[in-house]
Amino acid sequence: MKLGFVSAIVPDLDLSQVLQLAAAEGYECVEVMCWPPGKAERRYAGVTHIDVDAMDPGQIRGASESTGVEISGLGYYPNLLSPDADEATTCLAHLRKVMAAAPKLGLSQVNTFIGRDWTKSVDDNWPRFLEVWKPLVAEAEDLGIRIGIENCPMLFTADEWPGGKNLAHSPAVWRRMFDDIPSASFGLNYDPSHLAWQMMDPVQPLWEFADRVFHVHAKDVRVCPRRLADEGILAQPLKYHSPKLPGLGDVNWSEFFAVLTETGYCGPVCVEVEDRAYEETLEDRTRALRQSHTYLRQFLPRKEARK
Repeated sequence: MKLGFVSAIVPDLDLSQVLQLAAAEGYECVEVMCWPPGKAERRYAGVTHIDVDAMDPGQIRGASESTGVEISGLGYYPNLLSPDADEATTCLAHLRKVMAAAPKLGLSQVNTFIGRDWTKSVDDNWPRFLEVWKPLVAEAEDLGIRIGIENCPMLFTADEWPGGKNLAHSPAVWRRMFDDIPSASFGLNYDPSHLAWQMMDPVQPLWEFADRVFHVHAKDVRVCPRRLADEGILAQPLKYHSPKLPGLGDVNWSEFFAVLTETGYCGPVCVEVEDRAYEETLEDRTRALRQSHTYLRQFLPRKEARK
């Protein structure tokens, strides 16, 4: 396994600076955000460290090689199943561009969301899921890439209520997804924190879905018992939980990595910083990456080159 981070947390840096920061802090890889240029409405979105419409593959590869930091995958996380037809069409078109960009950069991993019409049930979303995703996965196969679906429900604000904007939020849904689209190019960008705040075991699914875990996000979460007791599980989730740096929340990282290694996973593990206590300045966010690196290295020792 290689330790990295998600580039969304440093939107004020360009790609070369992101890779230099990663090298300086001891990281081996970075998941690079590829949103279309422009401002986004939600946090951590709209970050463009690679503009797939205007990229120079040679320059990007050179920056990676000169720092010794690999790109673990390209990330773009919109709502492909939005009930707003124009939004869905625009997002789908850009995701296809990100997918096409990956092999040009010598990469095989793209990470995203399934999307969802949050006003409808899982069953009512399913026909559209199949309509959109069957051809997308077939296109990934043709390109020789894999698509990793992050399991964040995207259920945080009033306009995402009640269903959230990402269908792939639970093992029950993943099982159904992979039964209906059994391609080896279709898997998970696994984030244990989202299972934890949904009151699900974040470790047990690693056994069943071992062959579907393509990429891992290292983010922790703290569920506040006092707030949960006051608000209840039907409240908007951020009323009773907070994203945290690895080691500062409820995820049992020792157990997580024990099982992850037993299942044979050897891919990237990328820190996703969404802890608001570390977001104010670039210095704070750098400190968050440094602290996360220090904590996670006990589970992911760097491989020393043989002399």
